[in-house]
Amino acid sequence: MNIKLLAIGKTDNKALQQLMDDYMKRLSFYIKFELEVIPDIKNARNMSEAQQKEKEGEIILSKLSPTNQLILLDENGKSFSSVGFSEELQKKMNSGIKTLVFVIGGPYGFSKEVYAKAQGKVSLSAMTFSHQMVRLFVIEQLYRAFTILKGEPYHHQ
Repeated sequence: MNIKLLAIGKTDNKALQQLMDDYMKRLSFYIKFELEVIPDIKNARNMSEAQQKEKEGEIILSKLSPTNQLILLDENGKSFSSVGFSEELQKKMNSGIKTLVFVIGGPYGFSKEVYAKAQGKVSLSAMTFSHQMVRLFVIEQLYRAFTILKGEPYHHQ
């Protein structure tokens, strides 16, 4: 299985980018992982929330292939412990999914079309985090999940 993380907008915080790079390098020892950044929508200030979600949704859906399984990072998604998340990943790998795609949407969430296409939603917390921080959290949790599955000492119970 491959894992891809789609995210709207670039990270301008060098410290966060450095941490993401570190965890992506660590993660590469376990699985093929790709972070794809979708550029911010041009002229977004001139668009309504709905228009922005629609435009972002079109781009997100254009990045998917029919065999991808789409999981949205969404505040209303299912919450997992780190061990529970690792078990969920193991189930996905056992089911023969070729590519699991996690998506971090724009500031207003996802379009109806993206929600309709998604096979699941995951919540990292009931709190709100910046989109840049969420990228780091997702990548770190993926790394943590694989260390749990391998019985390595990174995660402490």
